[in-house]
Amino acid sequence: MSFENKYKATGKTKLAKLATVPDFELSPKKAIRKLEEVSRHLSKFQELMYAHNRYSFLICIQGMDTAGKDSLIREVFKSFNARGVVVQSFKKPTATELEHDYLWRHYIALPEKGKFTVFNRTHYENVLVSRVHPEIVLNERLPQITSTDQLDEEFWEKRYKEISNFEEHISNNGVVVLKFFLHLGKDEQKKRILRRLGKEKHHWKFAPEDVREREFWDEYQTYYEEAIEKTSTKACPWYVIPADNKELCRYIFASILLEITEQLTDVSLPELPDNIKDNLSKYRERLLNE
Repeated sequence: MSFENKYKATGKTKLAKLATVPDFELSPKKAIRKLEEVSRHLSKFQELMYAHNRYSFLICIQGMDTAGKDSLIREVFKSFNARGVVVQSFKKPTATELEHDYLWRHYIALPEKGKFTVFNRTHYENVLVSRVHPEIVLNERLPQITSTDQLDEEFWEKRYKEISNFEEHISNNGVVVLKFFLHLGKDEQKKRILRRLGKEKHHWKFAPEDVREREFWDEYQTYYEEAIEKTSTKACPWYVIPADNKELCRYIFASILLEITEQLTDVSLPELPDNIKDNLSKYRERLLNE
């Protein structure tokens, strides 16, 4: 089964018609074992990619509150060399970040060659949260934009194009851009929030915004659909992964990454220059005779 083809967003996306639970079953223990195996393969690929030094990966993860973004990142990438993966969590822009355009803070966080960078919430917040709460855009102090009434369809279409151009540019320069929406059901989100409230050790995870933002659930779904539809391309695709079952969600996510890495058949260990390769035996002998 190709998870990469199965969950890739193509054409018009209607989230209400997409399942939040996979159409196959695995016990939690078996899903965890399979994830560990896939993660080991990914870790080996990252080491090879680091030596090859021509590609990097940008993994963008979006989802409603409690969709499991943090735990997914922890479980999928824990087998990696710590130097091989960087996680960037984007929260409310700082004063310094607001002195630049909205993509600036994302651009400076892009991965170095040979590395994976994970955006936990991404540049898409600028067409999601900012769309639900357009007053946020006024903080950018854009020329000629002084009221949310000016944020019309033309404005948002332009922003989609800017985001697509940004991704196309970095893709053309060796960054493999993969975007994931963790598709969580509204009822499941309610259960997860109640679970946080019910256990004192999980209280620190709770924020009142988690409850307030549920009031905008339908709006978020609409804008996610629009963002996915308008910015999913062959080079920089979106994947919509069922997220009600955390173990299966992580396994599907990691499997898609592995399938993508297997398509990069040119990634290989670099050859030593002839002047070094021809003298390896001399270097070895020199060390042995110390």
